[in-house]
Amino acid sequence: MGKSKPKKLKSRIFTSYLTSTVSITLVLFLLGLLFLILLNAGRLTDYVREKIGFTLVLRDDLPETDIAKLERTLRLKPFVKSIRYVDKETAARELQNELGENFTGFLGFNPLSPSFEVKLYAPYTQSDSLTLLENRLKTIPQVQEVFYQHSLVSVINGNVRKISVFLLIFSGLLLFVFSVLINNTIRISVYSQRFLINNMLLVGATRRFVRRPFVRKSIVFGIWGAVLSCLLIAALMLTYKRELSGVVTVNDFWMLAVVFLLVLVAGIVLSWLSTYVAVNRFLKMKFDELFY
Repeated sequence: MGKSKPKKLKSRIFTSYLTSTVSITLVLFLLGLLFLILLNAGRLTDYVREKIGFTLVLRDDLPETDIAKLERTLRLKPFVKSIRYVDKETAARELQNELGENFTGFLGFNPLSPSFEVKLYAPYTQSDSLTLLENRLKTIPQVQEVFYQHSLVSVINGNVRKISVFLLIFSGLLLFVFSVLINNTIRISVYSQRFLINNMLLVGATRRFVRRPFVRKSIVFGIWGAVLSCLLIAALMLTYKRELSGVVTVNDFWMLAVVFLLVLVAGIVLSWLSTYVAVNRFLKMKFDELFY
């Protein structure tokens, strides 16, 4: 009978430790996903903005040598991300596929002109930059007209600003919720040992001495939770590698290392801070208050 009680006590302590570790792991997993989204928010914004570009309509009488020279010149421009030459036949074929009918046969000739489709780097896709670039491209002698979708640019830039503000507020709320969850998990774990804390004070132990093993244990929980959550994040990213392409670069090991480091630091700091506050609370309680 005397041996069964220590076994039950050990079982309860192990269950308490396991529950704390699992809870911290799940919270840090969500926190790691949040860090991943925040670090890739700029990349996602650039990915959307770099869909914006110009269509440079060329003169019909340009020789192939002048077109090739202009293409080389444009590729050297710092604002050009990619460039695609579309000749008259390709333009007619693409428009025919969109319309679903052969308009050249109806007209008897091809009215389209050769053009360049120029995609820009994200820093050059602001409205004022696009206006300056448009005026600059119009001065090129080989270019007949310059087009870009003004309304689409305004919509994209407006939505990017709204999403950035929303993401900032949402991230702050999630960080607060995750901190509260970890704090409650550790406080419940400390609460189960509140009588042990009081007994240690009664035999003359200092507050620092009482607090030290709890803090060390919580830091271990935080490290284990961070390691397990990082493994879950890595497994998730490898599983959905194809779906995340273009938004999250799985092969960017530097970015993954930053996420894992942030999760580890968050696990240690939040666990240490929560334990410190929880133990201090019970250190200040009188014996009669421990029953409530």
